[in-house]
Amino acid sequence: MFFLITFKGKRECSAVLYELKNLIKTYDQRTVLNLERLSLEKNKILGLLGPNGAGKTTLLEIMAFLIRPSAGDIWFKKEMVNFTNGKLMDLRRKVVLIQQQPLLFTTTAFKNVEYPLKIRKTPRAKRERIVKELLDLVGMGMFMHASAHKLSGGETHRVAIAQALACFPEVILMDEPTASVDVENQINIERIIKEINRKKGISVIFTTHDMIQASRLADETLFLYEGKVAQSIYENIFSGHIEDDSKGNKYCVLHSGLKLLVSSKKKGPVRISIDPCAVKLNQIERDFSTHNSFKGTLLQLTNEQSKVRALVDVGIPLSVLVPKEVFKSLHLDLGEEVRLYCPEESIDVF
Repeated sequence: MFFLITFKGKRECSAVLYELKNLIKTYDQRTVLNLERLSLEKNKILGLLGPNGAGKTTLLEIMAFLIRPSAGDIWFKKEMVNFTNGKLMDLRRKVVLIQQQPLLFTTTAFKNVEYPLKIRKTPRAKRERIVKELLDLVGMGMFMHASAHKLSGGETHRVAIAQALACFPEVILMDEPTASVDVENQINIERIIKEINRKKGISVIFTTHDMIQASRLADETLFLYEGKVAQSIYENIFSGHIEDDSKGNKYCVLHSGLKLLVSSKKKGPVRISIDPCAVKLNQIERDFSTHNSFKGTLLQLTNEQSKVRALVDVGIPLSVLVPKEVFKSLHLDLGEEVRLYCPEESIDVF
């Protein structure tokens, strides 16, 4: 199957940045990536979603040319990448990977950002100007002379972004950029990602577990599951097991205890995904059905172009996408009790 990523918004389509064909990566006979065909455009922000072990970090490391695939081909800007020749250093200058827990040198924030410029023999006066500009961009100008080892996790991440920008990359890859930072730093990092993409034209690909963050930040999201690309509706992922009743109906009982009527031939342990566009949201007074109808609490609301994303606690956090006009007519507020109905066709068992 060919997965050509399309992006929301009105910006014109860009040229292909990466193209991967029959890409496989194995460790100790365990396949962690198996991508038949994948094409990603440049000058965009792409969010990679998926559970732990889905292959997200491995994919970033391959796209950063730090590890080679076990099989398959990868093109960068329409040129095939040869992991055995001497051109990898040139490619690594164009693509920078910021790890989930970036390590800085045990010196000042200024000198950490200055380091890539010194390697490139940038004149001192120009280095100072660039470093100050980059630290201001990430909101760390006042920490210019602070010791890197005394910075918080979020501050460290922001300095690491400035350091990456000092390499003048075409692509920045970020592994869980806000996974272990406070809310203030999360807001700052999201702002920085948008700014370096919109103003500097740098392509950004980041991994996250947070579907709401990905929807808020990315031009498009891509879901990985067990090393493969899953359909874009694959969110609301839960583990459970299949049970039959006396009438032959099949139910998926989730670990939370929630019980969903499903159409599936599978037995035993399974995973399910629930399409957020197919779930029905309404006031608590309305009862949709005796099956797959649940009371819940409205936890979070996010605008997404023509829709509202609602996060509802029904014993599990369930994400629902509702057209704005429909949501407006419901007159619902945060903290209110609501009712959800998950039609059988909204549930995919795999």
